[in-house]
Amino acid sequence: MVINSGSSSVKFAVFATDPTMPRLLSGIVDRIGLVGGRFEVRDETGKVLFDQPSSIVNHKAALFLLIKTLGEQLGARTLSAVGHRIVHGGANCDCPLPVTKELEVRLQLLVPLAPLHLPHNLAGIAAIRELQPDLPQVACFDTAFHHSLPRLARLTTLPREFQDQAIRRYGFHGLSYEYIVDALRKDGVNVARERILVAHLGNGASMCALKDGRSVETTMGFSTLAGLMMGTRSGDLDPGVLLYLLMEKGMSAEAVQKLLYERSGLLGVSGASSDMRQLLSQDDNPAAAEAIDLFCYRARQHLAALTAALGGLDRLVFTGGIGANAPEIRARICDGLAYLGITLDRKTNLAGDMTISPSGAAVTVQAVHSDEEVMIARHVIHLCARQLAQAGA
Repeated sequence: MVINSGSSSVKFAVFATDPTMPRLLSGIVDRIGLVGGRFEVRDETGKVLFDQPSSIVNHKAALFLLIKTLGEQLGARTLSAVGHRIVHGGANCDCPLPVTKELEVRLQLLVPLAPLHLPHNLAGIAAIRELQPDLPQVACFDTAFHHSLPRLARLTTLPREFQDQAIRRYGFHGLSYEYIVDALRKDGVNVARERILVAHLGNGASMCALKDGRSVETTMGFSTLAGLMMGTRSGDLDPGVLLYLLMEKGMSAEAVQKLLYERSGLLGVSGASSDMRQLLSQDDNPAAAEAIDLFCYRARQHLAALTAALGGLDRLVFTGGIGANAPEIRARICDGLAYLGITLDRKTNLAGDMTISPSGAAVTVQAVHSDEEVMIARHVIHLCARQLAQAGA
Protein backbone atom coordinates (compact mmCIF):
# COMPACT_ATOMS: atom_id res chain seq x y z
CA MET A 1 0.00 0.00 0.00
CA VAL A 2 1.23 3.48 -0.88
CA ILE A 3 0.21 6.36 1.38
CA ASN A 4 0.46 10.09 0.83
CA SER A 5 -0.62 11.79 4.07
CA GLY A 6 -1.55 15.45 3.81
CA SER A 7 -2.89 17.92 6.33
CA SER A 8 -6.52 16.88 5.89
CA SER A 9 -6.36 13.88 3.57
CA VAL A 10 -4.79 10.49 3.03
CA LYS A 11 -4.39 9.43 -0.60
CA PHE A 12 -3.68 5.75 -1.12
CA ALA A 13 -3.11 3.05 -3.71
CA VAL A 14 -2.73 -0.71 -3.39
CA PHE A 15 -0.53 -2.69 -5.78
CA ALA A 16 -0.09 -6.42 -6.27
CA THR A 17 3.48 -7.69 -5.91
CA ASP A 18 3.18 -9.48 -9.28
CA PRO A 19 5.93 -8.53 -11.78
CA THR A 20 3.58 -6.16 -13.63
CA MET A 21 2.53 -4.50 -10.35
CA PRO A 22 -1.17 -4.01 -11.18
CA ARG A 23 -2.95 -1.30 -9.20
CA LEU A 24 -5.76 -3.06 -7.37
CA LEU A 25 -7.37 -0.18 -5.48
CA SER A 26 -6.89 3.54 -5.01
CA GLY A 27 -8.69 6.43 -3.42
CA ILE A 28 -8.73 9.09 -0.76
CA VAL A 29 -9.87 9.71 2.79
CA ASP A 30 -10.64 13.42 2.60
CA ARG A 31 -11.39 16.31 4.98
CA ILE A 32 -9.87 14.65 8.04
CA GLY A 33 -10.84 16.59 11.17
CA LEU A 34 -13.23 18.76 9.16
CA VAL A 35 -16.94 18.82 8.46
CA GLY A 36 -18.01 16.92 5.35
CA GLY A 37 -15.40 14.17 5.36
CA ARG A 38 -15.59 11.49 2.67
CA PHE A 39 -14.02 8.16 1.78
CA GLU A 40 -13.64 7.15 -1.86
CA VAL A 41 -12.30 3.86 -3.22
CA ARG A 42 -11.78 2.97 -6.90
CA ASP A 43 -10.98 -0.39 -8.48
CA GLU A 44 -8.21 -1.18 -10.97
CA THR A 45 -10.22 0.31 -13.86
CA GLY A 46 -10.83 3.58 -12.01
CA LYS A 47 -14.48 2.73 -11.36
CA VAL A 48 -15.76 4.13 -8.06
CA LEU A 49 -16.56 1.25 -5.72
CA PHE A 50 -17.95 3.61 -3.15
CA ASP A 51 -17.85 7.27 -2.25
CA GLN A 52 -19.44 7.87 1.12
CA PRO A 53 -19.51 10.60 3.76
CA SER A 54 -17.40 9.78 6.80
CA SER A 55 -16.68 11.62 10.04
CA ILE A 56 -12.92 11.20 10.51
CA VAL A 57 -11.28 12.89 13.48
CA ASN A 58 -7.58 12.26 12.78
CA HIS A 59 -5.07 10.32 10.66
CA LYS A 60 -5.23 7.29 12.94
CA ALA A 61 -9.01 7.05 12.42
CA ALA A 62 -8.55 7.56 8.66
CA LEU A 63 -6.02 4.73 8.39
CA PHE A 64 -8.07 2.45 10.64
CA LEU A 65 -11.02 2.93 8.27
CA LEU A 66 -8.74 2.40 5.29
CA ILE A 67 -7.11 -0.82 6.56
CA LYS A 68 -10.49 -2.23 7.63
CA THR A 69 -11.96 -1.53 4.18
CA LEU A 70 -8.94 -2.97 2.38
CA GLY A 71 -9.31 -6.17 4.38
CA GLU A 72 -12.87 -6.45 3.09
CA GLN A 73 -11.99 -5.55 -0.51
CA LEU A 74 -8.82 -7.57 -1.00
CA GLY A 75 -10.26 -10.93 0.04
CA ALA A 76 -7.48 -13.51 0.41
CA ARG A 77 -4.75 -10.96 -0.34
CA THR A 78 -2.94 -9.35 2.60
CA LEU A 79 -0.81 -6.25 2.94
CA SER A 80 2.91 -7.03 2.87
CA ALA A 81 4.34 -3.51 3.28
CA VAL A 82 3.47 0.19 3.27
CA GLY A 83 5.33 2.91 1.39
CA HIS A 84 5.04 6.55 2.43
CA ARG A 85 5.70 9.67 0.41
CA ILE A 86 7.91 11.78 2.67
CA VAL A 87 8.38 15.33 1.44
CA HIS A 88 11.72 16.04 3.13
CA GLY A 89 14.55 13.65 3.96
CA GLY A 90 17.21 16.22 4.77
CA ALA A 91 20.80 16.10 3.60
CA ASN A 92 21.37 12.41 4.38
CA CYS A 93 18.38 10.58 2.86
CA ASP A 94 19.28 9.90 -0.76
CA CYS A 95 17.28 6.68 -1.21
CA PRO A 96 14.22 4.91 0.24
CA LEU A 97 14.76 3.70 3.81
CA PRO A 98 13.00 1.25 6.14
CA VAL A 99 11.06 3.12 8.80
CA THR A 100 12.64 2.74 12.21
CA LYS A 101 12.21 4.67 15.44
CA GLU A 102 15.62 6.25 14.78
CA LEU A 103 14.49 7.45 11.35
CA GLU A 104 11.28 8.88 12.81
CA VAL A 105 13.30 10.83 15.38
CA ARG A 106 15.58 12.17 12.63
CA LEU A 107 12.60 13.20 10.48
CA GLN A 108 10.95 14.88 13.46
CA LEU A 109 14.00 17.16 13.68
CA LEU A 110 13.40 18.16 10.04
CA VAL A 111 9.83 19.39 10.63
CA PRO A 112 10.94 23.06 10.67
CA LEU A 113 12.22 22.56 7.10
CA ALA A 114 8.79 21.39 5.86
CA PRO A 115 6.29 22.50 8.53
CA LEU A 116 3.15 22.00 6.44
CA HIS A 117 4.09 18.56 5.11
CA LEU A 118 6.31 16.49 7.39
CA PRO A 119 4.03 16.44 10.48
CA HIS A 120 1.29 14.78 8.41
CA ASN A 121 3.73 12.40 6.71
CA LEU A 122 4.92 11.34 10.17
CA ALA A 123 1.33 11.04 11.41
CA GLY A 124 0.68 8.45 8.70
CA ILE A 125 3.73 6.44 9.78
CA ALA A 126 2.73 6.60 13.45
CA ALA A 127 -0.83 5.52 12.71
CA ILE A 128 0.25 2.46 10.71
CA ARG A 129 2.76 1.51 13.40
CA GLU A 130 0.06 1.65 16.06
CA LEU A 131 -2.56 -0.19 14.00
CA GLN A 132 -0.28 -2.87 12.51
CA PRO A 133 3.09 -2.80 14.32
CA ASP A 134 4.50 -5.79 12.42
CA LEU A 135 3.80 -4.34 8.96
CA PRO A 136 7.05 -3.14 7.31
CA GLN A 137 7.05 0.53 6.38
CA VAL A 138 9.28 2.29 3.86
CA ALA A 139 9.95 6.04 3.61
CA CYS A 140 10.38 7.41 0.07
CA PHE A 141 11.74 10.95 -0.06
CA ASP A 142 10.82 13.70 -2.51
CA THR A 143 14.22 15.30 -1.91
CA ALA A 144 16.29 12.17 -2.68
CA PHE A 145 16.31 12.60 -6.48
CA HIS A 146 18.05 15.96 -6.12
CA HIS A 147 21.09 14.64 -4.23
CA SER A 148 22.84 14.81 -7.59
CA LEU A 149 22.67 18.63 -7.60
CA PRO A 150 26.14 20.11 -8.12
CA ARG A 151 27.57 21.96 -5.13
CA LEU A 152 26.95 25.41 -6.65
CA ALA A 153 23.29 24.52 -7.24
CA ARG A 154 22.95 23.49 -3.59
CA LEU A 155 24.47 26.64 -2.11
CA THR A 156 22.59 29.69 -0.87
CA THR A 157 24.19 33.13 -0.72
CA LEU A 158 24.04 33.36 3.09
CA PRO A 159 27.28 33.37 5.13
CA ARG A 160 29.06 30.03 5.34
CA GLU A 161 28.10 29.36 8.96
CA PHE A 162 24.47 29.08 7.86
CA GLN A 163 25.35 26.56 5.16
CA ASP A 164 26.51 24.28 7.98
CA GLN A 165 23.09 24.53 9.66
CA ALA A 166 21.20 22.61 6.95
CA ILE A 167 20.29 25.84 5.15
CA ARG A 168 20.86 24.80 1.54
CA ARG A 169 18.87 24.12 -1.60
CA TYR A 170 17.28 20.64 -1.56
CA GLY A 171 14.70 20.39 -4.36
CA PHE A 172 11.36 18.56 -4.24
CA HIS A 173 8.90 16.58 -6.42
CA GLY A 174 11.73 14.07 -6.85
CA LEU A 175 9.45 11.02 -7.06
CA SER A 176 7.63 12.60 -9.99
CA TYR A 177 10.89 13.45 -11.79
CA GLU A 178 12.23 9.95 -11.16
CA TYR A 179 9.09 8.44 -12.70
CA ILE A 180 9.39 10.66 -15.79
CA VAL A 181 13.03 9.66 -16.31
CA ASP A 182 12.07 5.97 -16.08
CA ALA A 183 9.13 6.49 -18.47
CA LEU A 184 11.38 8.23 -21.03
CA ARG A 185 13.93 5.41 -20.86
CA LYS A 186 11.20 2.81 -21.40
CA ASP A 187 9.99 4.84 -24.39
CA GLY A 188 13.43 4.58 -25.97
CA VAL A 189 14.72 8.07 -25.13
CA ASN A 190 18.47 8.22 -24.57
CA VAL A 191 18.30 10.30 -21.40
CA ALA A 192 22.07 10.08 -21.00
CA ARG A 193 22.60 12.15 -24.16
CA GLU A 194 19.71 14.63 -23.98
CA ARG A 195 19.35 17.91 -22.13
CA ILE A 196 15.89 17.54 -20.57
CA LEU A 197 13.68 19.93 -18.65
CA VAL A 198 10.66 18.59 -16.76
CA ALA A 199 7.87 20.94 -15.63
CA HIS A 200 5.83 19.44 -12.79
CA LEU A 201 2.86 21.81 -12.70
CA GLY A 202 0.08 21.24 -10.20
CA ASN A 203 -1.15 22.75 -6.94
CA GLY A 204 2.52 22.46 -6.01
CA ALA A 205 4.78 23.28 -8.93
CA SER A 206 8.46 23.07 -9.80
CA MET A 207 10.80 22.45 -12.72
CA CYS A 208 13.92 20.32 -12.95
CA ALA A 209 16.86 20.40 -15.38
CA LEU A 210 18.30 16.95 -16.16
CA LYS A 211 21.67 15.88 -17.55
CA ASP A 212 22.41 12.17 -17.89
CA GLY A 213 18.98 11.61 -16.31
CA ARG A 214 20.11 13.32 -13.09
CA SER A 215 18.97 16.55 -11.46
CA VAL A 216 21.43 19.41 -12.01
CA GLU A 217 19.14 22.35 -11.17
CA THR A 218 15.60 22.86 -9.92
CA THR A 219 13.29 25.75 -9.07
CA MET A 220 12.41 24.67 -5.53
CA GLY A 221 15.21 25.10 -3.04
CA PHE A 222 15.33 25.17 0.75
CA SER A 223 11.55 24.91 1.03
CA THR A 224 8.49 24.02 -1.01
CA LEU A 225 7.75 27.75 -1.27
CA ALA A 226 10.49 28.59 -3.75
CA GLY A 227 10.40 28.95 -7.51
CA LEU A 228 7.17 28.89 -9.50
CA MET A 229 3.89 30.48 -8.53
CA MET A 230 1.60 27.71 -7.22
CA GLY A 231 -1.98 27.06 -6.17
CA THR A 232 -1.75 28.75 -2.77
CA ARG A 233 2.04 29.22 -2.39
CA SER A 234 3.85 32.37 -3.40
CA GLY A 235 6.85 30.99 -5.25
CA ASP A 236 9.91 33.27 -5.43
CA LEU A 237 9.42 36.53 -3.52
CA ASP A 238 11.79 39.38 -2.72
CA PRO A 239 12.87 38.66 0.90
CA GLY A 240 12.58 42.38 1.54
CA VAL A 241 8.80 41.91 1.35
CA LEU A 242 8.96 39.52 4.31
CA LEU A 243 11.05 41.96 6.35
CA TYR A 244 8.55 44.70 5.55
CA LEU A 245 5.59 42.55 6.63
CA LEU A 246 7.31 41.54 9.86
CA MET A 247 8.87 44.85 10.85
CA GLU A 248 6.60 47.51 9.38
CA LYS A 249 3.21 45.80 9.23
CA GLY A 250 3.67 43.95 12.52
CA MET A 251 2.64 40.56 11.17
CA SER A 252 3.63 37.54 13.25
CA ALA A 253 5.86 34.81 11.85
CA GLU A 254 2.87 32.46 11.96
CA ALA A 255 0.73 34.90 9.97
CA VAL A 256 3.46 35.31 7.35
CA GLN A 257 3.82 31.53 7.10
CA LYS A 258 0.10 31.17 6.49
CA LEU A 259 0.21 34.00 3.94
CA LEU A 260 3.03 32.39 1.95
CA TYR A 261 1.83 28.78 2.06
CA GLU A 262 -1.97 29.09 2.07
CA ARG A 263 -3.15 32.51 0.84
CA SER A 264 -0.89 33.37 -2.08
CA GLY A 265 -0.32 32.02 -5.58
CA LEU A 266 -3.30 31.48 -7.87
CA LEU A 267 -5.71 31.82 -4.95
CA GLY A 268 -4.23 35.06 -3.69
CA VAL A 269 -3.89 36.79 -7.05
CA SER A 270 -7.27 35.68 -8.39
CA GLY A 271 -9.15 36.07 -5.12
CA ALA A 272 -11.29 33.22 -6.38
CA SER A 273 -9.65 29.79 -6.46
CA SER A 274 -6.40 27.83 -6.37
CA ASP A 275 -7.79 25.40 -8.96
CA MET A 276 -6.57 26.16 -12.47
CA ARG A 277 -9.61 24.44 -13.98
CA GLN A 278 -11.95 26.79 -12.17
CA LEU A 279 -9.93 29.84 -13.10
CA LEU A 280 -9.88 28.88 -16.78
CA SER A 281 -13.69 28.66 -16.71
CA GLN A 282 -14.10 32.21 -15.32
CA ASP A 283 -13.95 34.17 -18.57
CA ASP A 284 -15.59 37.24 -17.00
CA ASN A 285 -13.19 37.52 -14.03
CA PRO A 286 -10.26 39.89 -14.79
CA ALA A 287 -8.42 38.89 -11.61
CA ALA A 288 -8.64 35.20 -12.54
CA ALA A 289 -7.31 35.98 -16.02
CA GLU A 290 -4.42 37.94 -14.53
CA ALA A 291 -3.57 35.08 -12.13
CA ILE A 292 -3.36 32.68 -15.09
CA ASP A 293 -1.23 35.13 -17.06
CA LEU A 294 1.13 35.58 -14.12
CA PHE A 295 1.41 31.81 -13.59
CA CYS A 296 2.41 31.31 -17.23
CA TYR A 297 4.74 34.32 -17.27
CA ARG A 298 6.63 33.11 -14.19
CA ALA A 299 6.79 29.56 -15.55
CA ARG A 300 8.19 30.84 -18.86
CA GLN A 301 10.87 32.82 -16.98
CA HIS A 302 11.99 29.85 -14.90
CA LEU A 303 11.93 27.52 -17.89
CA ALA A 304 14.26 29.80 -19.84
CA ALA A 305 16.56 30.25 -16.84
CA LEU A 306 16.97 26.49 -16.37
CA THR A 307 18.27 26.10 -19.91
CA ALA A 308 21.39 27.99 -18.76
CA ALA A 309 22.23 25.10 -16.42
CA LEU A 310 21.87 22.70 -19.35
CA GLY A 311 23.64 24.73 -22.03
CA GLY A 312 20.64 24.34 -24.29
CA LEU A 313 17.58 22.10 -24.51
CA ASP A 314 16.61 18.90 -26.34
CA ARG A 315 13.38 17.87 -24.62
CA LEU A 316 10.69 19.57 -22.53
CA VAL A 317 8.23 17.40 -20.60
CA PHE A 318 5.08 18.76 -18.97
CA THR A 319 3.63 16.71 -16.11
CA GLY A 320 1.55 17.16 -12.96
CA GLY A 321 -2.17 17.90 -12.78
CA ILE A 322 -1.87 21.11 -14.79
CA GLY A 323 1.10 20.21 -16.95
CA ALA A 324 -0.36 16.93 -18.23
CA ASN A 325 -3.99 18.05 -18.52
CA ALA A 326 -4.16 21.74 -19.47
CA PRO A 327 -3.21 22.30 -23.15
CA GLU A 328 -4.07 26.01 -22.91
CA ILE A 329 -1.53 26.51 -20.12
CA ARG A 330 1.14 24.55 -22.01
CA ALA A 331 0.53 26.72 -25.06
CA ARG A 332 0.72 29.96 -23.08
CA ILE A 333 3.97 28.94 -21.38
CA CYS A 334 5.61 27.93 -24.67
CA ASP A 335 4.41 31.01 -26.53
CA GLY A 336 7.42 33.23 -27.27
CA LEU A 337 10.03 30.53 -26.61
CA ALA A 338 10.72 29.72 -30.27
CA TYR A 339 14.18 31.26 -29.79
CA LEU A 340 14.94 28.20 -27.60
CA GLY A 341 13.61 25.86 -30.28
CA ILE A 342 10.31 25.34 -28.42
CA THR A 343 7.22 25.21 -30.63
CA LEU A 344 3.93 23.35 -30.26
CA ASP A 345 1.69 21.55 -32.71
CA ARG A 346 -1.69 23.06 -31.91
CA LYS A 347 -3.68 19.98 -32.95
CA THR A 348 -1.68 17.40 -30.96
CA ASN A 349 -1.46 19.72 -27.96
CA LEU A 350 -5.26 20.13 -27.83
CA ALA A 351 -5.73 16.39 -28.38
CA GLY A 352 -3.50 15.62 -25.41
CA ASP A 353 -1.05 13.49 -27.39
CA MET A 354 2.18 12.48 -25.70
CA THR A 355 4.35 14.41 -28.18
CA ILE A 356 2.96 17.87 -28.82
CA SER A 357 5.78 19.50 -30.84
CA PRO A 358 5.87 19.43 -34.66
CA SER A 359 7.77 16.65 -36.38
CA GLY A 360 11.42 17.62 -36.73
CA ALA A 361 11.25 20.39 -34.11
CA ALA A 362 14.55 21.38 -32.50
CA VAL A 363 13.08 20.61 -29.06
CA THR A 364 10.76 17.67 -28.48
CA VAL A 365 7.87 18.80 -26.26
CA GLN A 366 5.77 16.20 -24.48
CA ALA A 367 2.89 15.90 -22.01
CA VAL A 368 3.32 12.84 -19.76
CA HIS A 369 1.26 11.72 -16.78
CA SER A 370 3.51 11.12 -13.81
CA ASP A 371 2.70 8.39 -11.27
CA GLU A 372 4.42 8.94 -7.94
CA GLU A 373 2.43 6.11 -6.39
CA VAL A 374 3.88 3.57 -8.83
CA MET A 375 7.36 4.95 -8.15
CA ILE A 376 6.90 4.47 -4.40
CA ALA A 377 5.51 0.95 -4.90
CA ARG A 378 8.55 0.00 -7.00
CA HIS A 379 10.87 1.28 -4.28
CA VAL A 380 9.02 -0.66 -1.59
CA ILE A 381 9.10 -3.92 -3.55
CA HIS A 382 12.79 -3.54 -4.42
CA LEU A 383 13.80 -2.64 -0.87
CA CYS A 384 11.81 -5.49 0.69
CA ALA A 385 13.22 -7.97 -1.86
CA ARG A 386 16.76 -6.79 -1.10
CA GLN A 387 16.19 -7.17 2.64
CA LEU A 388 14.85 -10.72 2.14
CA ALA A 389 17.86 -11.60 0.00
CA GLN A 390 20.25 -10.25 2.62
CA ALA A 391 18.43 -12.15 5.35
CA GLY A 392 18.69 -15.36 3.29
CA ALA A 393 22.39 -14.83 2.73
